[in-house]
Amino acid sequence: MLREKIQAETVTAMKAKDKERTATLRLIGAKIKDRDIELRTADKKPEDDELVTDVLMKMAKQRRESIAMYEEGGRQELADKEQAELVVIEEFLPKQMSEDETRAAIAQIKADTGADGIKDMGKVMGELKARHGATLDMTKASGLVKEALS
Repeated sequence: MLREKIQAETVTAMKAKDKERTATLRLIGAKIKDRDIELRTADKKPEDDELVTDVLMKMAKQRRESIAMYEEGGRQELADKEQAELVVIEEFLPKQMSEDETRAAIAQIKADTGADGIKDMGKVMGELKARHGATLDMTKASGLVKEALS
């Protein structure tokens, strides 16, 4: 369903002659096709929307990292281009959890698993990804988990 929505948006952007949006949507389509090709030989294939969401999350993470690097390097025009791509990518991602919601989810998992120290960080992170992976920035969540377990 998400894949079809991206394809429909690509056609709409092409008809509207929106070159930047079209380029970003085509890039998303290419990354999804790359992942399809990688998974041809896989034993267990993820659900389609899960696969597309995973691709989008990785692309968004890459854009955020690039924006930070370009801004540090004084290349604002490149940071702006990445930011524009990030806006398009985030349109298709589920709404991300706020910091308070993330803390609540971590507290719940901590209680459910009986985690009590930093040695249980892997267990908590694994459960957090399983329950909320698509709606959570795992990089930020890692710091919050570490804080909650110390």
